[in-house]
Amino acid sequence: MYKSLIRGQSVITDSSQTLNTMCVIIIKQKKQMMSREIAKTSARINPHGLGIVWLDTFEITYHESKDYGLLLTDRPFIAHFRYATVGAVNRENMHPFQCGVQKDEWLMMNGTIKGMGNAQMSDSKALAISLGQIPRQLWKKELEQYDSRFVTVNKRTRSFQMYNRDAYTYRDGIWYSKANVLQDNLIAVYGTLKKGYSNYYSYLTSSKHLGRGETYDKYPLLIEGLPYMVDQRGSGHHVEVDIFKVSDKAFKEIDALEGHPNWYKRRQIPIRMKDGRVINAWLYFNPKKVDSSTEMHKSYVQNYKGYQRPRVVDTCQQINFNSYYDVDLATDDDCCDTQSKECVICFQPLQYDDTINQYHCNGCDDWYTLAEVYNF
Repeated sequence: MYKSLIRGQSVITDSSQTLNTMCVIIIKQKKQMMSREIAKTSARINPHGLGIVWLDTFEITYHESKDYGLLLTDRPFIAHFRYATVGAVNRENMHPFQCGVQKDEWLMMNGTIKGMGNAQMSDSKALAISLGQIPRQLWKKELEQYDSRFVTVNKRTRSFQMYNRDAYTYRDGIWYSKANVLQDNLIAVYGTLKKGYSNYYSYLTSSKHLGRGETYDKYPLLIEGLPYMVDQRGSGHHVEVDIFKVSDKAFKEIDALEGHPNWYKRRQIPIRMKDGRVINAWLYFNPKKVDSSTEMHKSYVQNYKGYQRPRVVDTCQQINFNSYYDVDLATDDDCCDTQSKECVICFQPLQYDDTINQYHCNGCDDWYTLAEVYNF
């Protein structure tokens, strides 16, 4: 517990006042190239703006998240992809922020501080303004009371400082404030985690959907209220699955959901993708036994009775780079038509297929339900 000074009064705060959310800060100091997939994933799950401090010149530039290709360079940089939780979606709320009247000091943040900011101004911007009102030597103590991750940049001295460094992930010479952009684990799912099904929205919306496929070998898929597969290779069918790339954090959360290794147990098996490729992916098996009288299935289709699917909204929110202050909110029918919707994987236009009432991306061959499209 610590007395905060940044709001002009003593306010008792502790880590319970902060909420870890999306956004990611990426710090690349050397000439190695950043992975295209990590950059694309960062943009996909943090779509509300990209701010860059170029460490070779200390120039600051602002872009749309889908301009992630700018980071595929040997130039050193600090980048911030925003996912809006507090404040409007606009250029004014994109990181980094000038620290009050300290024109050379700038702040980036990954996290949310409860009670700071408002509907128009992000909590990060409010923090930056307040931070400029206290002596620089107190900043470290001030910022490290929160469980968010921070970087301050001084353009005059051409230096930067990380805060709460132990909360960052260091991978291949690059620092990441959130590891959810490092999606290295392949999983194949056959039940409620399939894309568009109930548990998908709780566990996999930030993960990359690689597509659909089926198990290379036959396995028993049983449906008794909920589906489960039995690790008895050679029986049953080539079961239909969805394949995702997930972060270590998401992997652990799904392990907990499935009760691995005490109930369901996962192991890697070969999966045949729709394009014919064969990959190895983790799949969760139930310890039950089957015999010749057991009814086995090829695919599980969820009955949506009993749970409420995500709310469909009729507005789209985009960053308006022509105005520093305004958010461009479109509410007419043209906003959410077929041509205005983009794939969250590769940002290509989606095409509506009225025969199955879904949207298709020709760029990565992904499919989206109506609920997913209107919640982009």
